[in-house]
Amino acid sequence: MNITADHLQRPTRATTLPEDRDHAAAKAQPRRSDTPVPTRSETEAAVAALIRWAGDDPARPGLVDTPARVARAFEDWFGGYGLVPDNILGTTFDEIGGYADPVELRDIPFFSWCEHHMAPIRGKAHIAYLPDQRVVGISKLARLVDAFARRLQIQERMTDQIAAAIQRVLQPAGVAVVIEAQHDCMRSRGIRACGTSLMTKAMSGAYRENAALRGEFLASLQSR
Repeated sequence: MNITADHLQRPTRATTLPEDRDHAAAKAQPRRSDTPVPTRSETEAAVAALIRWAGDDPARPGLVDTPARVARAFEDWFGGYGLVPDNILGTTFDEIGGYADPVELRDIPFFSWCEHHMAPIRGKAHIAYLPDQRVVGISKLARLVDAFARRLQIQERMTDQIAAAIQRVLQPAGVAVVIEAQHDCMRSRGIRACGTSLMTKAMSGAYRENAALRGEFLASLQSR
């Protein structure tokens, strides 16, 4: 039986997963890295330097405000570093009424950035999981994708991160994540292969072990 998340009624009682206090505190303030974060003025100066390196004048009227705009845009584009994926999935619903079929959410759009060239990655994610004792609101799955996408990424790692977070927090019988994306680092430079897309998959539990279940999910993506 192939039932998508659109057919799943939300249960009435929410359960927030308990966490070790120290573990939760550590997650409350995620760190981007051990490298000190530059000031806003340093960031804007770096953007101005790149404009000069590209061959233009950051002081001309059309570009004079660009460094500040780019700094603000980076705060949005890379806001995923300030989001804690486990917290996004933290509120779950355990009154699933005996529901034991897959939950699937398809065509989740995302926008990310290649960590090698800082070029855009545009794509869609497809998520399926086989509930054991709890489910999560479907909007949280889209928020989870967004949290990992709004970082410097490679698609393979992002696929694995999404699947691992769902498996870790929801503890379902299995998880499947498929991502299809276009990479501007390949489409707009180098070989300039404009029609290409990359597909990555991550499977765990029943989706890794049960070929029929895995095949049903992958076939549903082909027929949409």
